[in-house]
Amino acid sequence: MRVVSLTCSNTEIVCALGAAGALVGVDDHSDYPVDVVARLPRVGPDLSVDPKAVAALRPDLVLASLTVPGHERVLQALVAEGLPVEVFEPKSVDDVYADVARIGALLGRAERALALVTEMRAVLDQRPVSVSRPRVLVEWWPRPVIVPGERSWVTQQLLAAGGSNPMGSRPVESSPIHDEEALALRPDAVVISWCGVPPAKYRPEVVYRRAAWRDLPALQGGHVYCIPEAFLGRPGPRLVDGVRALAEVVARVQASAAEAGGR
Repeated sequence: MRVVSLTCSNTEIVCALGAAGALVGVDDHSDYPVDVVARLPRVGPDLSVDPKAVAALRPDLVLASLTVPGHERVLQALVAEGLPVEVFEPKSVDDVYADVARIGALLGRAERALALVTEMRAVLDQRPVSVSRPRVLVEWWPRPVIVPGERSWVTQQLLAAGGSNPMGSRPVESSPIHDEEALALRPDAVVISWCGVPPAKYRPEVVYRRAAWRDLPALQGGHVYCIPEAFLGRPGPRLVDGVRALAEVVARVQASAAEAGGR
């Protein structure tokens, strides 16, 4: 089977299923696993995929997405080209499990998909018992500040990590917030996970420079951290890595609180 993947998450799912050898092309943003994607032809960025470049690769299966506004135009162009497209639109962790199973079935790796989902559930479905769950505000974008809401898988990741999403009761996938809202949320930690920005270019000082935020517990305690968007923003197997990274943030906040309480 010849497979073209048009999003990072689908590329990573295919590889986690042990089917990297079936990939004959990927979108420009797919960057993991490095040794796999480095050898593959690129067909354009996810919102500007070239359908003719995809067709030239003679795929038996094209894994597309509707997770970002603009993907629908890409899908229409692929369908117009007569390509064999499967579309994914995950919004929750359960949707990610379902996508893994579906891709596994399409690739003839249903058994491996079941095992992978079981491995993911062992981390993502856990709910550590804790006296207090630190409020961790994940920041998708700095200006305006955009954060995940209740319908983001980040909310479940934080619960699995022993923390909580202070925006977890707002029924949205993500939302911009004003300074007044940030003050009302009173996060114990802020996590920078800027979309489309290389982690090396994340700048915690951008958060610390916000005058209106200076009295927030997160800034007062020095709890501004960086976690790659690849661990929090991609609906695939590496959401597990996101839970582990968030658990480290939670542990640091809890340790600081315990130290302050012991003084």
